[in-house]
Amino acid sequence: MTPDRPRVSVVVPAYNESEHIVPVLDRLFESVRLRCEVLIVVDTEDDSTIPVVAEYSLKEPRIHCLVNTYGRGPANAIRFGIDAAAAPVVVVTMADGCDDPRQIDDLARLVDRGVAVAAASRYMPGGQQVGGPILKGLLSRMAGRSLRMLAHIGTRDATNSFKAYSTDFVRAVGIDSREGFEIGIELTAKAKRMRTPVAEVPTIWLDRQAGMSNFKVAKWIPSYLRWYRFAFGRRLSAEQIRAYGRKIRKDHDQ
Repeated sequence: MTPDRPRVSVVVPAYNESEHIVPVLDRLFESVRLRCEVLIVVDTEDDSTIPVVAEYSLKEPRIHCLVNTYGRGPANAIRFGIDAAAAPVVVVTMADGCDDPRQIDDLARLVDRGVAVAAASRYMPGGQQVGGPILKGLLSRMAGRSLRMLAHIGTRDATNSFKAYSTDFVRAVGIDSREGFEIGIELTAKAKRMRTPVAEVPTIWLDRQAGMSNFKVAKWIPSYLRWYRFAFGRRLSAEQIRAYGRKIRKDHDQ
C-alpha cells in the first residue's frame, strides 16, 4: 500500500441531510483513527447536503462529496461510493447518526485480517437496537437469527447496512441491488455462497434524533427476501454469482 493511500474508505449515502449531517461527521472524525477517506454520496447536484459538506471540507480535507450518476436511491449511491473508493476496505455507514462510528476501525481491521464482510451487529451479545419502527426491527432480528442458525452465515445481523467489505471481494462479485438498503444482506449472502469468511462486532444502534428516515419497509421487502433465499445453497464462484446477478437484473427490467 502506498504511504498516502487510505486504509479505509467510509461511504455515506445522504439525502438532503443539510446541517443534520454535521454532528455525524464530527463523531466520525473523532472516532476513526485509521488513515481514511470519507465519501458522502448524494443523488443530485441540488441536494442540501452538498454545501454543508463543502464548508466542512475546508477544515477536513479527508471528506469528499460525490454526485451519484448510477440512478436515484440508496443502493445506487452506495454502489457509486464503493466504486469510487480508493482503500482496500470500504465501510458503509448512514448519514442519520444511527450507527456508532467507533466500530469503524474494528470492522476495517477484521477485513484486514481476511474476512470478506465484517458486520456491526445489533443482535449479538453487547449489541442493542434503541428505538426505530417495531415491525422493521422485528423482521430484521428474525432474518438475522434465522440466517445464522440455518445458513450459518457468520453474523446475527445480516440486514444491517453498517458493514465493512473487502473492496476486492465487492468488485469480484458485483452489487445487483438497485433500490434500497438491501446491499448489506446481498453481499453477506454472496460471501456465504463463496464460502468466504464473515465476522461481526457488537454495536448499539440509536434511532435518528433529527430529520426523517428514507427507509421504505414494504417497498423493499421483496429484494430482502430474494437475498435471504440466496444465502442458502452450494458453493459458487464469483463468476457464477455475477451470472445470477445478471439474471435477476434482466428479470427486474422486463
